[in-house]
Amino acid sequence: MTTATPQLRRRLLVVDDNPAIHEDFRKILPSGARESSELLAAELLLLGEPKVLTPRPTFEIDAALQGQEGVERVRQALEEGRPYAMAFIDMRMPPGWDGLETIERLWEVDPHVQVVICSAHADYDWTDVVARLDHSDRLLVIKKPFEAIEVLQCANALTRKWDNERILRQQVEQLEQVVEARTQGLEAANKQLRHLATHDSLTGLPNRVLLDDRLTQAAAHAERDGHSFAVAMFDLDRFKVVNDSFGHRAGDQLIKEVAYRLGSVARNTDTVARLGGDEFLFIMDRLARREDAVQIVRRAVEALSQPIRIGDVDIHATASIGIAMFPTDGKGVDTLIANADAAMYCAKQRGRNNIQCYASGMNAITQDKVKLESDLHTALALNQLELHFQPKIETASGAIYGAEALVRWRHPERGLIPPGEFIPLAEACGLIDQIGAWVVREACGQARAWQLQGLPSLRVAVNLSALQFRSGNLQQMLAEALAAAELEPRFLEVEITESALMSDPEESVKILEQLSRMGVVVSVDDFGTGYSSMAYLRRFPIDKLKIDRTFIGELISRADDASIVRAIVSLAHNLRLKVVAEGVETSEQLELLRSLGCDQYQGFCFSPAVPAAQFAALLVESRNKAEAETDALAERTHSRLALYRPRGQR
Repeated sequence: MTTATPQLRRRLLVVDDNPAIHEDFRKILPSGARESSELLAAELLLLGEPKVLTPRPTFEIDAALQGQEGVERVRQALEEGRPYAMAFIDMRMPPGWDGLETIERLWEVDPHVQVVICSAHADYDWTDVVARLDHSDRLLVIKKPFEAIEVLQCANALTRKWDNERILRQQVEQLEQVVEARTQGLEAANKQLRHLATHDSLTGLPNRVLLDDRLTQAAAHAERDGHSFAVAMFDLDRFKVVNDSFGHRAGDQLIKEVAYRLGSVARNTDTVARLGGDEFLFIMDRLARREDAVQIVRRAVEALSQPIRIGDVDIHATASIGIAMFPTDGKGVDTLIANADAAMYCAKQRGRNNIQCYASGMNAITQDKVKLESDLHTALALNQLELHFQPKIETASGAIYGAEALVRWRHPERGLIPPGEFIPLAEACGLIDQIGAWVVREACGQARAWQLQGLPSLRVAVNLSALQFRSGNLQQMLAEALAAAELEPRFLEVEITESALMSDPEESVKILEQLSRMGVVVSVDDFGTGYSSMAYLRRFPIDKLKIDRTFIGELISRADDASIVRAIVSLAHNLRLKVVAEGVETSEQLELLRSLGCDQYQGFCFSPAVPAAQFAALLVESRNKAEAETDALAERTHSRLALYRPRGQR
């Protein structure tokens, strides 16, 4: 059995002024399946054996009588997408072009056509002919009259060569396309990498790398042209509250919107860059005076004043801003940034949401902050931290029922430093977990020590930072502290800010359930400031709500604050929760809280936070007072019975 493979059909062109020659080529070269099948049948008859036959090319033959006609056919074949593989060309074709001119014109149209020169004349210098055609490897010469085998072999060899070259060209073109595509991809990737290296990935603003370059250029141009420029440091106020309340995704949305608004204020020559976190630097180029910088910054403040919608809440973003001028406030890039930062820190110290221009001495504040942070790293190791305890009082009876443990730092040079000055530093430099764990251990140990001294057993509350609350080892840390102190869990209370709970309510529910199973009491601190959802508040396994001190401070003078406190008390009692007011400083505030139904309070009205020994004295005093009142009440109750007792028993 004979297995035939597909035939290869290639186009040939015969250019000769003799039509008989055209017919000779058609007889010699197979042009279709019929001739091939007849040849296959003859071979089978002779060989008598089945074999797999190799592909045999067939040819589609076209003819032209003159060179001009032949070149036109080549052009048309290219346009149709069916080019000629080779051409047989006669040398003399009067009255038109001769063979050489025809070949030259033909290769101008299609340089890939293989050519065989056919000539019956011997008066040509073939060396000159080949040289004129640039020694092309697409050229063969056969002399008339030619043998059929010569024509057939030329056709087979040159068309196969043409086909191989075509395949090779296609592969090279495909390879070039792949290389070009990958090169373009690499260029795009490199461009993106260069952009990422110099721009903030969240906002698209220039980062510190590009900012340094822009500042260096601005300083060089200012020195050369004799003008000034300014840098303004923007630091968002209370950005952490947004992050803690709504999560980092909401914080990112806020940062992007702030970046957009600052960019909308910038002129073409200005630069707005993000330094990281919630800090931005605004370069205001080519200014005549300091007031021009202040005016631009005020426009930025106005742009930020419009509320920013995050989810279902309108956030009002404000910023503390410091301005430094070149060259008045510094000629070096680092000096300018440091002085703008010092002015910004001064703006924060003066109540936030304001603009401060750098003045001599401001950087001393920043340097002092850096020194304080350095000292804080050694405070724990040097036993410089201590706990003070503020009594928690029953509003109705006035009795001490518990204490809040508040950390203090006894600095060897600065004296006693309150937590408001160093806790933000501890959070910023990563020490809050260590300090928080120390506070829990010391508070549990002190509560147990008072019990062993025979003092009334009371509950001690400790504050947990948002980082501690979500650290993943909170339950283990509390359990270890309780075990080390041999203190029952019911005598430990943890206070967590409302904003920390609401940063991820679902996770908060899980953590609170773990604490509840331990038997630890949970209070929500700073209630009223963290956008709580009532649905989540109902799900949180908590015991108390602590009203934020901002509502207590003007409780007497502002009716709105009194209404808010009344609403919180009503809400808490409906949820079967206790209500604690913190920051109570006057008897008038206490009386109003008592009338509103507030359960417990703490504040200077009773006592500030005091060292453990002083707190123990307050406990003893409170116990003695309670016992005296009890005895007096008993005496009043049984005074008539006393008349009937024997005189010796009175």
